[in-house]
Amino acid sequence: MSRKFQVKTVPSSWIEHNGRRLDCGPYLSGAVEAKELLKKFHTEPLLDLTTGHNGGIFNGPRFPRIYVDDLAYGVPFLGSTDILDADLSFVSLLSKKQIDSNPALVIDEGWTLITCSGTIGRMAYARSDMKGMAGSQHFMRIVPAIEKIRPGYLYAYLSSRFGVPIVVSGTYGAIIQHIEPQHIVDLPVPRLGVVEDQVHDLIQRAASAQVESGELRNQAGAMVNELCEFPEKLAPAARIFAYSSANSGNVLRRLDATFHNPIAQQAEALTKAANGISLSSAGVLGYESNRMKQVFVEEGYGTPFITSGSIFSKSITPERYLRNQLLGRDETWRINKFDTLVARSGQVGGIIGRGVWADSRLDGFAASPHILRLRPTNEEFPPGYVYAFLCLTDIGYQLLTRTAAGSSIPFLPLDAVLEIKIPTTPSMQQRQEIDELVKRSGELRKQSQDLENEAVALVEHAIEEGGR
Repeated sequence: MSRKFQVKTVPSSWIEHNGRRLDCGPYLSGAVEAKELLKKFHTEPLLDLTTGHNGGIFNGPRFPRIYVDDLAYGVPFLGSTDILDADLSFVSLLSKKQIDSNPALVIDEGWTLITCSGTIGRMAYARSDMKGMAGSQHFMRIVPAIEKIRPGYLYAYLSSRFGVPIVVSGTYGAIIQHIEPQHIVDLPVPRLGVVEDQVHDLIQRAASAQVESGELRNQAGAMVNELCEFPEKLAPAARIFAYSSANSGNVLRRLDATFHNPIAQQAEALTKAANGISLSSAGVLGYESNRMKQVFVEEGYGTPFITSGSIFSKSITPERYLRNQLLGRDETWRINKFDTLVARSGQVGGIIGRGVWADSRLDGFAASPHILRLRPTNEEFPPGYVYAFLCLTDIGYQLLTRTAAGSSIPFLPLDAVLEIKIPTTPSMQQRQEIDELVKRSGELRKQSQDLENEAVALVEHAIEEGGR
């Protein structure tokens, strides 16, 4: 529910039907209105449409976690924000022994995942690439009984403007809000006939497009590694405890020890062996937004604004709108299609140094000051190739994170990033092939979001029309 001032007329019958509840939240959020409209349909309680552990609606167990660095000994472990991301390659690994002793941790394809603490009601559809991963107690699992309901339809309904308000209406807690399975077991699910099959097909196509997008990104990164003779993984983390030596010339440039760690030196040596030249010499321009007072306005009066944390989401939607007069003709704020976006601030090992390909959904957005934009201008270094090297290989990631400076909140200096050497070993044709893989991946991400939006809109339209 929006925090802005709202006024709404509520019929007395709504108050009667909701136990004379007088707090404004459920009425202004749309939860009560949705329930009233759904009374015109044949509905079934959510619990009657789910199956499995705890009736098919449950949280992951709470337990002390043991993390590992090697995929041979661990399973990707998703938190409540990870389920919303498009790329799951950076998630932590939980010990396989803990997974074996807690089978309720494991996620399966087709489930609906709902954040149940902190920011309540954000949802994701478990794709095939999430099957077998583990998940924290901070998101709820909804396991559909496929003989009773189509999984894609259940997800689309729950994530619609009729499902979300009812889900979040059961939240409790003052500081950190929560929701528990028992709060949504009676949630009414309308049965919409053939619409359910149509919606399920759209959600499945959206999930498949997202999975294929990830496979193409992996293929592009693997191609760079193979052509440049890079290892798939250089180190288990961005920084490891080690010691090294550096020549006096390099120390004059950067004195901090992490810049000269042996992993970073090895990554730099590998790019030199692949005939690397600096990004600036390759015609890559860098942009960082000016730090100024940010004034946000209503939609239609400003430019869509996005933060460094939100660029990793599988769904790109404007968070706020930055006042146009602040931007003027200053291109340092603007994201262009085919830019490489790099999170420049945060803790090393977190999002700092991770990058995103700017597909057409981000074109024209205003970027947070915590996002670096790298924009290739030389045809010999197409944008998809630059992105694949920096963001889809461990070599690129290690080179980006080594530039981090600062103690409390590290950041990536733009001039240091532009000094990173990009390999020239791949031929022009090979670079173009990598570029096409990345561009196709971006198109599939957009297609996935469009299909999911279409599915949710179809559910909402059917309910609105049927309720008249």
